[in-house]
Amino acid sequence: MQVLPTALPGVVIIEPTVFRDERGFFLETYHAARYAEAGLDVTFVQDNHSRSRQGTLRGLHFQRTRPQGKLVRAVEGEIFDVAADIDPSSSTFGHWVGVLLTADNFKQIYVPPGYAHGFCVISPVAQVEYKCTAFYDAADEGGVMWNDPVLGITWPLTDVVLSRRDQQHPTLAAKIAAQELKSS
Repeated sequence: MQVLPTALPGVVIIEPTVFRDERGFFLETYHAARYAEAGLDVTFVQDNHSRSRQGTLRGLHFQRTRPQGKLVRAVEGEIFDVAADIDPSSSTFGHWVGVLLTADNFKQIYVPPGYAHGFCVISPVAQVEYKCTAFYDAADEGGVMWNDPVLGITWPLTDVVLSRRDQQHPTLAAKIAAQELKSS
């Protein structure tokens, strides 16, 4: 596998080795020892699976006090996946990285704890699986507006479908003013 660094510290794109032949394909989607050798020496405690229709945008989410690292991949369809630095003391605060994850390219993104995460569905349907380094806690969840002007994320879609909760996320500026984002 190849582990490709991005412009954000700790956020990496993983391109697993895929073995193809006339029968189809085989790949390892996770191998603790190999991932550790590649610098991803983390323990995953929870796996999640979502299915969404085209135009759905999930995010931008983060956990306030017990942040989760996430290893994300698309098992059906195509998504544009984003990690955003929301730590006001970080030299990359307000920066983001996006990657196209598809069932055909097998790419994964690792989003370390402390980053906001989200994705939008480009294909008619997408199924996404992701491993988490901490358990989800609904009371600890936070969010940032998907189209926050500080982040300026270039989403591939502008007409998106949001959950009621995701429609209500504030901007980064509002979170900082309310002291909801603290330096790590």
